[in-house]
Amino acid sequence: MASMFIKVLCILPLLLVSAVGGRGRGYKGKWDLVSQNSGVSAMHAILLPKINKVLMYDATIWRVSKFPLPPQKMPCHMVDPVNKIQDCWCHSVLFDIETSELQALKIETDTWCSSGGLTVDGNLVSTGGFMKGANTARYLSTCKNCDWKEYPTALAEPRWYATQVTLPDGGFVVFGGRDAFSYEYIPREGLSNKKAIFLPFLRDTNDNLPLGNNQFFRIENNLYPFVHLATDGNLFIFANNRSMLFNPAANKVVREYPTLSGGARNYPSSGMSVLLPIKLYFDNPKVIPADVLVCGGAPWDSYFFAETRKQFLSALRDCGRLSLMKPNAVWKKEVMPSPRVMGDMTILPTGDVLMINGAKTGTSAWGDAEEPNFVPVLYKTKAKRGNRFHELAAGTIPRMYHSSSVLLPDGKVLIAGSNTHNGYLYDVKYPTELRVEKFSPPYLNPKLAKLRQEIVVDTSNKVINYGKRFRVNVRSKELGLNKADLKVTMFAPAFTTHGISMNQRLLMLGTVEVINNVWPGIHSIIAVAPPSGKVAPPGYYLLYVVYKGVPSVAMWVQIK
Repeated sequence: MASMFIKVLCILPLLLVSAVGGRGRGYKGKWDLVSQNSGVSAMHAILLPKINKVLMYDATIWRVSKFPLPPQKMPCHMVDPVNKIQDCWCHSVLFDIETSELQALKIETDTWCSSGGLTVDGNLVSTGGFMKGANTARYLSTCKNCDWKEYPTALAEPRWYATQVTLPDGGFVVFGGRDAFSYEYIPREGLSNKKAIFLPFLRDTNDNLPLGNNQFFRIENNLYPFVHLATDGNLFIFANNRSMLFNPAANKVVREYPTLSGGARNYPSSGMSVLLPIKLYFDNPKVIPADVLVCGGAPWDSYFFAETRKQFLSALRDCGRLSLMKPNAVWKKEVMPSPRVMGDMTILPTGDVLMINGAKTGTSAWGDAEEPNFVPVLYKTKAKRGNRFHELAAGTIPRMYHSSSVLLPDGKVLIAGSNTHNGYLYDVKYPTELRVEKFSPPYLNPKLAKLRQEIVVDTSNKVINYGKRFRVNVRSKELGLNKADLKVTMFAPAFTTHGISMNQRLLMLGTVEVINNVWPGIHSIIAVAPPSGKVAPPGYYLLYVVYKGVPSVAMWVQIK
């Protein structure tokens, strides 16, 4: 009897680890409706550091939203002085992630289909948009009562549907946009660029459908190109179905990659892409591996059928995964559980990827898609090919064109937006969506709550330096922590819009040691910061401690 009791005790820890390793296999996540009115439809969204609020903004062209300008933001914006047309509505808000309260912001240039990213100090720089907003650079500081500063002549070329990327020194460069086959560095605040730099790759990836008599239908399929900072400091750029590694300073193509077959992946075919988590060590190799994942999209001519005939072709169901740094890199194909266009990919603190939102047929653009894809998918980055996709709990609100997703400090994912109309319409099949939800991934299974570590922010290092050791203290229900069960991860907040998540990246840091019980119930983790800005551009990151697959609530750290 005693020997049987000892065997049971030995088996129990193994059972617990197995359950956690599967993130609680029977638990597929949970949806919570947290707000009925976001004020504006969240076409663009990003979590801002220091103030812990999600910035949401739409377009100004419609001169309407669900949030009137409050008295402190008056006077109204005079759109047309001759005809005395005014705009007295908010088009930009700060959404409190704890209370769902809204803070009004005032923006005047048109941000429709713009881009953005965070500075070293955690402030937002937004670029481009529509009409008079297309050449604009905008600045929003993360302070209590700050509001937008707008510079309508900052950019040399109009940037509508362009992509903004953060460089190793913390600066920005913006690529593409409609009829803008070029790139340019974003100038310092208040200055203006004289000219952009021509990039033939963007011209050559542009699709048109011949109609005869020298007429053609413009499809494009290369707007909002996917741009990721590679670990060697060059930029991986993907447009339509082609990709390359590019040095913007030298205006030089470093290498071209094979074509990703199957269809088109960029707007309006609108697939998804992430730079997969970057694994780091105490001593890193000279060449740090990095993989890119591209999923979904549409047949190259799908937009033509959706726009002109309202025929909605099936979205793409495949993914391509590419190891950027390998000399003979090739795309390795995988198949998702269902087709998806206009979806979002959010990297989770564990290193897995959440695929969410979008539709099963059609493309981006007004009324050009059907069959909302309600079922999120968890992509397990470290699993064997063929076992990486796992369907999760289905949502109930269609999240199609102009939806967004934001990873939050507590590990939940905020889901907002969806507007398939040229304006705010409510009495239609897919109404302009103002409801805000939070999705809890499987690692937030209540049965796993006791594994959730609590970062002691006051005694942890919140400013870290490249390549240096730093300390994270955690309050724990465990008597001691094993280094093998721990991961320390850093997440760069993404600017999400139109299925693209600009500047999103997750770093899995090297852990040097764990010192248990430095105080009663407090354990200390010594980790190593990323080696350089090529791997992690300077700025603010969410830092998580992941224990047996369960992430802590994050704290903000700044690396510089």
